[in-house]
Amino acid sequence: MQRHDYRRQSGFTLVEIMVAMLLSLILGVAIVTVFVNNSHSFSQDDNVMRMQDDARFALQQIAFDLSMAGHYAELLSPSAVTPDTNLTIGMDCGPAGVTNWAFQTQAVTGESLSVIGIDNVTSAQVVAGHSCFLADEVAPGTDVVSIKRVAGAEAAALRDGAVYLRTNGTVGLLYRQPLTGTPAIPIALPRTEWEYRPAIYYIRQYAYNLGDNIPTLCRKVLGGAGPSMLTECIATGIENLQLEYGIDTSNDGNPNVYMSAPTLADLQDVVSARIYLLARTTDIDVRHTNQKTFSIGNAPNYTPNDSFHRRVYSTTVAIQNIRSMNMMGF
Repeated sequence: MQRHDYRRQSGFTLVEIMVAMLLSLILGVAIVTVFVNNSHSFSQDDNVMRMQDDARFALQQIAFDLSMAGHYAELLSPSAVTPDTNLTIGMDCGPAGVTNWAFQTQAVTGESLSVIGIDNVTSAQVVAGHSCFLADEVAPGTDVVSIKRVAGAEAAALRDGAVYLRTNGTVGLLYRQPLTGTPAIPIALPRTEWEYRPAIYYIRQYAYNLGDNIPTLCRKVLGGAGPSMLTECIATGIENLQLEYGIDTSNDGNPNVYMSAPTLADLQDVVSARIYLLARTTDIDVRHTNQKTFSIGNAPNYTPNDSFHRRVYSTTVAIQNIRSMNMMGF
């Protein structure tokens, strides 16, 4: 009679099952951990890359505008530019009591208004200097710079509502297209037309809605049917803007001193500028605490102690148009 070995036909023991379950749990946790870490790493890399792209684009925009400050086509002096008597602005952006400030290329006292800087502003300062700003719009302790210039190339076609500089190389007329009535200065052919592009750069305390606390580099630009100074935002996450202006005190075309808060008289001899941007990610990193101390320009040292990644971006740009006017005797 044949015997059956029932022990060989028995299943897993309880201990074997528990060991298998434990190993499966460990393996599952390991897989989930790897997935979560990879997902977090990808998300933060994308967050930092967007910050870098925004900061570089912002730096490029303000550097280009500054390099063109005081460019009025073939004209060597802003005093050669005359605003048309019919040229008015719906919402101006100058100090209180100053009309059509956006179209003024030269002060009453003779200085060029092509670059005007306000250092480490307060809300009261920026509203007093630029009336188109809201009381709580600009981030306090940041710099504001206004730039007046024309485009880098003459206009191929004229757009209704846009403002242009018409010049024959000796004098210029600033007017709104289409030009109506008798112009303040008749300029006969041959002549060229250049689009006028003033801009004021600043850090806004919000990106989309007041209170969202996303610092953003914005600028006031000329536009609309008015025309008027409109808000155009360039890059989110830009937390601070600081500028140092290189002043030529020896008339050799090179900066002898860099100033954070130059006067209008100082700015008549500006030949370069150092631009500093402090950028941060728009999303927090819950695994990161930023305890670095940032120092840019003459702004106070800043240790955020929060969960945003930050970087400082800077460049130096030459500003040749204003100084060249003074060296030509204007």
